[in-house]
Amino acid sequence: MRTVLITGSTAGVGRYLATKLVARGDTVLIHGRNPEKLHLLADELGARAVPYVADLASLGDVRSLAARVAAGHDRLDVLVNNAGAGSGSRGAARELSRDGHELRFAVNYLAPALLTRLLLPLLRKAAPSRIVNEGSLGQDSIDFGDLTMEHRYTGPLAYCRSKLAMAAWSLDLAEELREDRIGVSCVHPATYMDTAMVRAAGITPWSTVEEGGDAVLALVDAPEPVTGRFYDGTTESKAHPDAYDPEVRRRLREVTAGS
Repeated sequence: MRTVLITGSTAGVGRYLATKLVARGDTVLIHGRNPEKLHLLADELGARAVPYVADLASLGDVRSLAARVAAGHDRLDVLVNNAGAGSGSRGAARELSRDGHELRFAVNYLAPALLTRLLLPLLRKAAPSRIVNEGSLGQDSIDFGDLTMEHRYTGPLAYCRSKLAMAAWSLDLAEELREDRIGVSCVHPATYMDTAMVRAAGITPWSTVEEGGDAVLALVDAPEPVTGRFYDGTTESKAHPDAYDPEVRRRLREVTAGS
């Protein structure tokens, strides 16, 4: 059976996926920021669920998470970058991560990009393996001159910029890893799922966690790893035009390398 790491496992799509995959017999590395919630989930799911605590708003925690996973496992068949920070409530103040990055950019892009890079040796050992990145149709052009968003800050804009970064990085990484037989896909699971993140933004949910979870599961379970594609649910779609721009991708690589 497979070894699967799911970030943000204690609620929403992450919890749904972890429950489904453990029931099938996979070893699921569950991640969460809150130790109490994480260990309660581990107890509920049983021995095949291995808990890892880390705050993805800290790149130091991301490095520690990768090191602990590598110390405990010699391969990784699937990485699901599910954890994320939503747009927040209307009018909320700009927030920074522990490292001084705009919070949504840090959690939704820098953290998964770093974690994935550090776990590539384990993914290569399990090839053909796969990376499934959870993105969003909500994307907006990045101002590389103001990555901390000192100007024009709003939570929704910060969120949409981080999701543009996620989509562009996913497509870029897919090209880089094609010869390694590691598939990289990016999926908008469903629109306004019934999650705490959506409710915190004051939005009435449009779809269920199960709908979004099943869209992610389709990529986790595809007969062959899907690579270089963006999905809206289970339908192949297109990301924001900037995600296909070589200059945007180059600048994102520079930002990631320097973080």
